[in-house]
Amino acid sequence: TATLGAERFLNEIRVTANLQHPNILPLHDSGEADAFLYYVMPYVEGESLREKLNREKQLSRDDALTIANQVAGALGSAHRQGVVHRDIKPENILLREGHAVVADSGIALAVKTAGGERLTGTGLSLGTPAYMSPEQVVGDRLIDGRSDIYSLACVLYEMLAGEPPFTGPNPQAVLARHVTDPVPPITTVRSSVTQPVAAAIARALGKVPVDRFESAKAFSEALFAEPKEAEPETKSIVVLPFENLSPDPDNAFFADGLTEELIAELSGLQGLRVISRTSAMQFKDTSKGVPVIARELNVRYALEGSVRRAGNSVRITAQLIDASTDAHLWAERYTGALEDIFDLQESLSRRIVAALKVTLTPFEDQRLAARPITDLRAYDAWLRAHQEIWKWSKEGFDRGLQLLSNALEVTGDNALLYAALGYFHAASYDAGISYDPETLVQAEVCASKALAMDPDLGLAHSAKAYVRYKEGNFPEAVRLWRRAAELDRNPEAMGFLGFVLGEAGRIDEARHFVEQAFATDPLHMSTGFFRACIEVFDGNFDEATARLQRVLDTVSTNEALVLWWLAQSLALAGREDEANEIFAQVVAMDADLISDLCELYCRSSEGDPDAVKVLLESKPTVRETAKTDEWFPNFIAVCLARVGDMDGALEWLERAIEWGFSNHQFLEEHNPFFKPLHGNPRFQHLVDEARQKQEAFDA
Repeated sequence: TATLGAERFLNEIRVTANLQHPNILPLHDSGEADAFLYYVMPYVEGESLREKLNREKQLSRDDALTIANQVAGALGSAHRQGVVHRDIKPENILLREGHAVVADSGIALAVKTAGGERLTGTGLSLGTPAYMSPEQVVGDRLIDGRSDIYSLACVLYEMLAGEPPFTGPNPQAVLARHVTDPVPPITTVRSSVTQPVAAAIARALGKVPVDRFESAKAFSEALFAEPKEAEPETKSIVVLPFENLSPDPDNAFFADGLTEELIAELSGLQGLRVISRTSAMQFKDTSKGVPVIARELNVRYALEGSVRRAGNSVRITAQLIDASTDAHLWAERYTGALEDIFDLQESLSRRIVAALKVTLTPFEDQRLAARPITDLRAYDAWLRAHQEIWKWSKEGFDRGLQLLSNALEVTGDNALLYAALGYFHAASYDAGISYDPETLVQAEVCASKALAMDPDLGLAHSAKAYVRYKEGNFPEAVRLWRRAAELDRNPEAMGFLGFVLGEAGRIDEARHFVEQAFATDPLHMSTGFFRACIEVFDGNFDEATARLQRVLDTVSTNEALVLWWLAQSLALAGREDEANEIFAQVVAMDADLISDLCELYCRSSEGDPDAVKVLLESKPTVRETAKTDEWFPNFIAVCLARVGDMDGALEWLERAIEWGFSNHQFLEEHNPFFKPLHGNPRFQHLVDEARQKQEAFDA
């Protein structure tokens, strides 16, 4: 015990002495002898759960659930006394005549003592890699009982599956997987596990505490819940990037385009969950096998294939795979002239629908047969333009707009091309690349033309929603994005929809849409980003911080934007030193508007109102952009409030509310920087105005 360190040893004594429960190993005595500290606990005749697992590998379902239930009871008792164990693992679960006892509170964290202080330091990555919660891995300062629930779920997973949910070649790899990798469904390794148990384990293994059970008791109750009446299975599929086998490497765009078109066609089917283009393209040229990819994306089926285009001929090979068994359901080859590409594409989509037994509505059947673009030259331009928008750069937007204009010259009026033009214009305005009111006018004109030709075109509704959002008309933007999501289940539309609803204070509905977006596109920066923003709007700043840190691991563009939001989350959570460091980092990145905003915050940290005022006056782009936005003025108000310029802060808050921000809970309850304004009648008037806008929005 001497190696534990006297302080930690005494912590353990104080923690353990207060825990009295049949499933917790009690402390009998403690003291000091010959300069050695000691304690006395009862000897347990039996074995540890680790020894049992080493011998049996997997336990019966009843034995596993019984042990989990008893450990949950012990944890629930400890948590109610303000103690978090932090090292739940098979080695620390002792078995005596079928009775489980939790041992070793050596790194337990007493959340509250009589004096209201923690017994041990926070932010320490203590625990055992295979069973550590993500917040333990990243050294989060605010560990609570939900961390133990995660660890217990890992133990239960191992009892049923024969190994923990995450394994790896070394501890570092295992720790990283806890933070970044989706949990392999327990049913993929043990199909006899019931739906309630599988669902409870999946929830308990949520990446952030707020997604887990609120108590160990709730977790235990969910494990023993009666199975619900079976719901119709929603089939799930990823269309992996088609390999380009064409003699001309430049035809890679054609293979990628075919992948995207198949994804777009299948995404419109209500009976099928289709992983979106951005997540699917992450696996281009990957060496990972289909089962591994499917587990990462939480889908059952995968389509992979190749395209060979030579002259006027095209050949497509495709195979549909059941990833749960790695079995090939079918493999086919489609060959024809280039002008037959639309028929080949439709044949492939219908073959997938038939194999997965997806029932089409008349509307869906009609959409599969539709030919939005029939001219091959225009189709080529459309596919190339698709590649440009993902670059999110001035050059990319310029090339994309030119390609779409060229395509329209070939086809004449075309709904899909007009919708794409409208979306390009709106996106370039939002990105600050073409920040001119005329750009929004062009977006509106193009979107309206598209909707006049095809009222059920999801991309056209998204383009128009984008315009309404940048005009500050949130209710109409929500209506249009909702319709776009219904038509195409586009993750970007669902993400924007959730973001706007969160700013309007409709948090539950916002979460519904951002979670749908994340399920469809789990590897894209935007869906993880939108999920984090909702936690900011709901005042869960530590959760937002953890999610934004995970987004940074996958971001390839807009890094400055993500860092800016991360710094804001840290500042709102009271982690001022960490926030200032990141704000300064973004200033050095010279990321135009975002860097200017970060510099404004850095000036406010110095506490000099004149420095903040001078900077704001010297940055006309910041001022003008913030006048047509709902979040930028909110941020400026924070900077001004921090230096005591209450009148300036109130003026910018008024602009934020005027432009659509009506989340009055965030303003009044969650944002600590606005506390000095609480006694100000003008601030209360603004909060009341936001509340009225939110109530009118709800209506």
